[in-house]
Amino acid sequence: MGPRMSAAERREMAVEAAVAEFARGGYDGTSTAAIAERVGVSQPYMFRLFPTKRALFLAAIDRCFVDIEDLLREAAGGHRGKAATAEMAEAYRRILKEDPHLLRFQLQIYAAAVGDEEIGRIGHARWARLWRLVADVSGAEPAEVTRFMSVGMLVNVLTAFQVPYVPGTALPESLRDWAEGLRGADPDAVDTGGDR
Repeated sequence: MGPRMSAAERREMAVEAAVAEFARGGYDGTSTAAIAERVGVSQPYMFRLFPTKRALFLAAIDRCFVDIEDLLREAAGGHRGKAATAEMAEAYRRILKEDPHLLRFQLQIYAAAVGDEEIGRIGHARWARLWRLVADVSGAEPAEVTRFMSVGMLVNVLTAFQVPYVPGTALPESLRDWAEGLRGADPDAVDTGGDR
């Protein structure tokens, strides 16, 4: 039998489990029982760690943004300008492929924010913080930071819909070629290469 975990360690596990479970089922479709089971604790113990499901969801939102911020800061690695944004973009594309929970949970946050003022305010503040981080770390001008953030959102959509693309300066041409290749195709007949 291993050493007993502290409440702080269990909280960390609960937040990680919450990100994965909320990513799959969204706020309404996820039970605290499922999260507790994933952590290996009872549901009453889960409520000792987080008093409500909403508190756990908000903690998961915070973790999601902190993880993205940490990823971008580390990826920039002291580079400035285009070198920094290129490294951050590559790290973000890579993590979307390696950790599908990250993208799924981001999409759940956006969906929840549409009808929830508190989550909308949190998202508003965290996006501002993310924008400032990219600006501060890269030293890029506002137009470049806005382009970086915009392309990041586009990459979310491309990844979610399994659209093949070539990153970087070839992105517009890559998307044009892909879209032209599907001109007139029946959307139900398009093979995305993913599981159905």
